[in-house]
Amino acid sequence: MEKSIESIWKEGFLEKNANVAPKINNLYNKKSIHIIDKFKRMFKINLNALVLFSFLVLGGSFLVKIPIMGIMMFILLNVLVFVNKKLLKGLEKINKNVSSYQYLKSFDEWMQDQIAINMKMARYIYPYVFIAMVTGFWFSEPFRETIDRVFGNYQPDMMFGLPIYWIVSMLVIIVLLAKFGGRIYLLDLNIVYGRILKKLEELLSDMEDLRKE
Repeated sequence: MEKSIESIWKEGFLEKNANVAPKINNLYNKKSIHIIDKFKRMFKINLNALVLFSFLVLGGSFLVKIPIMGIMMFILLNVLVFVNKKLLKGLEKINKNVSSYQYLKSFDEWMQDQIAINMKMARYIYPYVFIAMVTGFWFSEPFRETIDRVFGNYQPDMMFGLPIYWIVSMLVIIVLLAKFGGRIYLLDLNIVYGRILKKLEELLSDMEDLRKE
């Protein structure tokens, strides 16, 4: 039977002969358990929220007559959920038959790998979202009717059925989103998980200092 994190970590995060008061040892063990459990809980909630949001976007897009955008966003959000659920399985595979410090280090390494993968995907995700929005609105009848009323008989130079200045502007934005997609993702990550990541960094630093003493 697989041990729980609490039972595995009863011996503490330090070596058996470490000269540290048991109360301090137990305190850091509890902090470690709290951080990992809180992250897992938040991660699963956020993935479920993305699935729910994808269906809301899909349904809403048909109501406001921009179904193309809804379908594209639905596909994207569920692909993101699928990828991150696979990454979450990697977290469950981390060896738990170790000290709390070693497990926390493994958790930190998994976290860095997960962030790196999502940063790479973000370079494509944000341009995709922009393209989905533009495409959805462009093929929306209400939007086209509004454009016709605003510009009247004005006919700009066209390419592939789109005004050339639109195409140029879109390409510039897409390139910028691809270039800075990783940084944008990090901003989003800090908004959602910033406090947990900071506590993880501080806890590992404190534990490493104690192990040196």
